[in-house]
Amino acid sequence: MRIAVVGVGGVGGYFGGQLARAGEDVALIARGAHLAAIQAQGLRVESIAGDFTAHPMIATDDPAEVGPVDAVLVAVKSWQLAAAAAALRPLLGPETAVVPLLNGVEAPEQLAVALGRTHILGGLCRISAAIVAPGVIRHTAVEPTVILGELDNQPSVRATALHVAFTRAGVTAVIADDIQRAMWEKFLLITTWGIGAVTRVPIGAWRSIPETRALAEAAMREVVAVALAHGVALSEDLVAQTLAVFDSLPAETTASMQRDIMAGRPSELEAQNGAVVRLARAVRVPAPTHRFLYASLLPQERQARRGLG
Repeated sequence: MRIAVVGVGGVGGYFGGQLARAGEDVALIARGAHLAAIQAQGLRVESIAGDFTAHPMIATDDPAEVGPVDAVLVAVKSWQLAAAAAALRPLLGPETAVVPLLNGVEAPEQLAVALGRTHILGGLCRISAAIVAPGVIRHTAVEPTVILGELDNQPSVRATALHVAFTRAGVTAVIADDIQRAMWEKFLLITTWGIGAVTRVPIGAWRSIPETRALAEAAMREVVAVALAHGVALSEDLVAQTLAVFDSLPAETTASMQRDIMAGRPSELEAQNGAVVRLARAVRVPAPTHRFLYASLLPQERQARRGLG
C-alpha cells in the first residue's frame, strides 16, 4: 500500500516506521529538525520490543510531493488537526482512506467536514511513545495496537487492506465491531489521565492514593454517562477494566497531555477534558470531575497558547 503518515511524533513515528520497515510504500510528512534527521539517516525507533531504523520511501514537509495515496494516517496533535486537514488534500485520491489516530472522539467528524465523509474511517491506537531527539522515537510502554473501522461499521476493502498491512508489519491491528464504542472506551481512559496533569506525578503515585483513585473512578463514570446520552453504550465493566489497565502500567508512566502541560507546551486539553465538558453540556449530563480537571488546567493551557503567537 501507499500510506502517508501526517505527524511523525510518537504515534505516527512508531506506526509509520513499522510499516516502512515491513516494505510498505510509506511517506512521512514531518517538519523542522525532525524531518531533516529522518531525511539524513532514517527514522530511529527505540522500543521495549526491539530497536530498529526505518527508511521511508519519502520524508517531506510538502504533501504535494507525495501525491495521492491509498491511506493517510493522521497522527498530529488534536489542536493541529484543522491545519493538517487542509494541508493533506494533495494526498487524496477518489478512494483514499483517512484514519485519525488522535486522542479524543471528535476527529472523524472534524475530518469529515473538511475532507468529505466518504474518505474518513474511525481510528485509535494504544502506545506510549514520544520523540526524544530529532529523528528518534522512543516506545516505553503498552503493546502497540491500532483499532480502525468504517464509521458505519460495515466491512470494507480499504479497512481490510490496512489491517493486513499493519499485521504484516508486526503491529496488532483490529477492525472494530463498533468503532464509535472503541473510540469512547479509549476516550474514557485518556481523559481520566487529566488527574496526572493536575497532580503532576506519574501514574504510580496517583493510582495508589485512595483520594485520587476515587477521583479517577468518578471521572470514568461521568464519561460512561455522557457516552450513553450520546447513543454509545459502554460496558458496565469498563471502569473496573480501565482501572486494571492503569494498575498494569509501569509506575513511572505519564500521558502525552500531561507531559505537554508540565513542559509548558500547548496540549490536547480541549480534545480531552474540555471535550467531556462540552459533550456533557450538550446532553445535560453532570460532569463535575471533568469540569474541575478542565478548569484547573485551563489557565496554563491559555498561557502556553499565547506563546504560540
